[in-house]
Amino acid sequence: MRLIMMGPPGAGKGTQATFIAEHFGIPAVSTGDIFRANVSRGTALGVKAKEYMDAGEYVPDEVTNEMVRNRIQEPDADKGFLLDGYPRTLAQVEELDTMIKSTGHALDAVVVLTVDQDEVVERLLQRALIDGRTDDTGDVIRRRQELYGEETAPLIEVYRDRGLLIEVDGMGQVEDVTQRIFDALDVVPQS
Repeated sequence: MRLIMMGPPGAGKGTQATFIAEHFGIPAVSTGDIFRANVSRGTALGVKAKEYMDAGEYVPDEVTNEMVRNRIQEPDADKGFLLDGYPRTLAQVEELDTMIKSTGHALDAVVVLTVDQDEVVERLLQRALIDGRTDDTGDVIRRRQELYGEETAPLIEVYRDRGLLIEVDGMGQVEDVTQRIFDALDVVPQS
């Protein structure tokens, strides 16, 4: 199963990605985790990514694409993967299409979590406190929301036009959201 999780930052994508990945036996590939791993290891890509992350900006496509390409080529992703936080731009959609096509597979579905905007901001502020994440300040959160609306939300229409979009209400108890996602995905044919 080759999946994408979408929704505004703080919608619960990472939480749900863990359950979905376990359910289908595929790795959850979070660009945020990839970025932080590269930053903590001090890789050249990590140094570049950190500059943008600290400013609340999206990491440029060329850096992000290279990190994602490297990750989905690892052996644990041979049977599929769930991408969380990628693609974010139309150019990344095209790049991902090329990456997946080269494996002889296709994207199976795109899950979009829909949530209340005020709750999203509250979730991110809570996560920042709990995890000590310096990249989740009030200003950065607001900037990410703006960027999502400007750059990422239009991708929803691309995937809707392709017949791959599954919209799921992301509000409520974690278990309820998970069950709604499973109910929608369990009927999706896999490439």
